[in-house]
Amino acid sequence: MKYPNLNEEKKLWRKGFKVAGIDEAGRGPLAGPVVACALCFKHDRNPVSKETGFQRSKIKDSKKLSFKQREEIYNLLKKDPDVEWGIGRVSEKVIDKINILEATKLAMQRAVKNLKINPGFLIIDGNCGIKSSIPQKLIIKADEKVFSCAAASIVAKVVMDRMMIKYHKKYPYYGFDKHKGYGTKVHRGVIKKQGFCNIHRRSFKIS
Repeated sequence: MKYPNLNEEKKLWRKGFKVAGIDEAGRGPLAGPVVACALCFKHDRNPVSKETGFQRSKIKDSKKLSFKQREEIYNLLKKDPDVEWGIGRVSEKVIDKINILEATKLAMQRAVKNLKINPGFLIIDGNCGIKSSIPQKLIIKADEKVFSCAAASIVAKVVMDRMMIKYHKKYPYYGFDKHKGYGTKVHRGVIKKQGFCNIHRRSFKIS
């Protein structure tokens, strides 16, 4: 099995850049915010911490991991002294106003702004850049290829999932704890029967 690697980071590290990998979670759901993560390693080296038992082979695209695996990796990354990240969120209300693509880019911009380390270069998953004076490289499916983007995808997904589980307590009828806002058959059926709640994206089609 192929895992994301550090080839892109190493090329930039050799040029003296601090590198942040960026990815998002939540473009597809019918409810809730879109969340982005900008993740950077404090030192230009193979990110494996003996202190946390962190293993590089565990990192891959968040969509290829179970809920439990993502939580485990998130907790290991959080404890790793060599890892720093920033989170950016854009609410469903703003998504409805500016559309999901623009909201995703805005979430990424906020994630970079909230990163305590000042990166010298950004690697972004996808084909759309963001407004930033920092040089950036766009890579389609970077979460499958680039280590820092894969790690960022896991952090963003865990943050979003935890938010949706909290929303479930406020809106238990919709089952956000199970589908995390995605348009499952059950979720769409509940919307048709119950109508929207406050965190639904009104600009998204439910049929």
